[in-house]
Amino acid sequence: MSSLSHFKALVHLSRKVFMLYHMIKMNGIYTSIALCCKSCMCFLWVTVQGQNLVTNNVSVVEGETAIISCRVKNNDDSVIQLLNPNRQTIYFRDVRPLKDSRFQLVNFSDNELLVSLSNVSLSDEGRYVCQLYTDPPQEAYADITVLVPPGNPILESREEIVSEGNETEITCTAMGSKPASTIKWMKGDQPLQGEATVEELYDRMFTVTSRLRLTVSKEDDGVAVICIIDHPAVKDFQAQKYLEVQYKPEVQIVVEFPEGLTREGENLELTCRAKGKPQPHQINWLKVDDDFPSHAVITGSDLFIENLNKSFNGTYRCVASNLVGEAYDDYILYVYDVLTTTPPPTNTTISAFQGTVSHLSCRVLTPSHPFLHFSCVLLYSRADGAPQKIDHAVIGGIVAVVVFAMLCLLIVLGRYFARHKGTYFTHEAKGADDAADADTAIINAEGGHNNSDDKKEYYI
Repeated sequence: MSSLSHFKALVHLSRKVFMLYHMIKMNGIYTSIALCCKSCMCFLWVTVQGQNLVTNNVSVVEGETAIISCRVKNNDDSVIQLLNPNRQTIYFRDVRPLKDSRFQLVNFSDNELLVSLSNVSLSDEGRYVCQLYTDPPQEAYADITVLVPPGNPILESREEIVSEGNETEITCTAMGSKPASTIKWMKGDQPLQGEATVEELYDRMFTVTSRLRLTVSKEDDGVAVICIIDHPAVKDFQAQKYLEVQYKPEVQIVVEFPEGLTREGENLELTCRAKGKPQPHQINWLKVDDDFPSHAVITGSDLFIENLNKSFNGTYRCVASNLVGEAYDDYILYVYDVLTTTPPPTNTTISAFQGTVSHLSCRVLTPSHPFLHFSCVLLYSRADGAPQKIDHAVIGGIVAVVVFAMLCLLIVLGRYFARHKGTYFTHEAKGADDAADADTAIINAEGGHNNSDDKKEYYI
């Protein structure tokens, strides 16, 4: 009863105040108000500045707590009260007439009324009124918006397994949210665009469905497709699905033997490597546009041909297939001539310096080429038998000196011959035909030996 009497007294007092405020009014500022009491004579001079009532809108997730604030600037001890959307008084000053215990007083002063509302539901949504008892009364409105998060996203695929090159469709659904959710798509790190439809339910609740269509390749196998739900009531809300893509085989022929060129008389071993999803169930070898060698041996994915010859030249193909399709790889065989055996190096011993013996070692570099090329190394050994390699510059110098000496000798001989050059006359002995023998012919010859000095000859 005491609380009720106190409340009635406050209401009565507020009415008295309103009546006094109506007595004098000048441009919104009240001055010189005299209050007379029967018990005593007194005068109360009041100066009131303009007052300002403010509040804020509130967004709260369903089931959580909302805080409603009524604030007054320059309050003159006017009464503050809070009303619900049905205009029912929730709090009058610090008194709660409404019996809903979810409303609790957080703070009360001359300038603020702070009230909490716990366990918020959709029925609590609406416009709440902060009211200040002035003349005329002031009101400020706080809109409470209740957010309802969506349920767990539902991710569905039209096909669980997709073949490369085909199109698939994935659906993501966010049910029962307020406001409507926004759905985004990602494939790995790549954003994708889906097609969304929104369905409105009861109490302004919404269900959103987004459909994503994409054409897959073999690179998409094992890649995650992510459905991301964007809603103010939740964060990092998503679901994902890994793509399973089937693709035809990838084929590669590997030469196991020989490592270099294939030559006549050698063996050839090839391996066919094939990878696909599902794994290839069949691998076949064939020779393009020709018959397969009769003595070629095929063991699984391996091909073995022995004793090669030029008749085996051609294109050999490995074909692998699975449920998606088939693929192949080619190997072009060209058999080269037999490699000629390289002859051993030829060693020649020459004299170089006194006390040393030099060895010139030459090797044929291209025995099969019509123009032979040689590689030579000149070595010499000392008297103690330790072989050492002579610098090529030394050998070149020696050869140059020998050539220069020969040229000088030729020049000297040529000049000598030129200075001793003469004319030689030969006279047959006259009367030689009548002589009985050679001695008689010489004795009877004209001139005898008087001119023998003119018949000098020089021989070198």
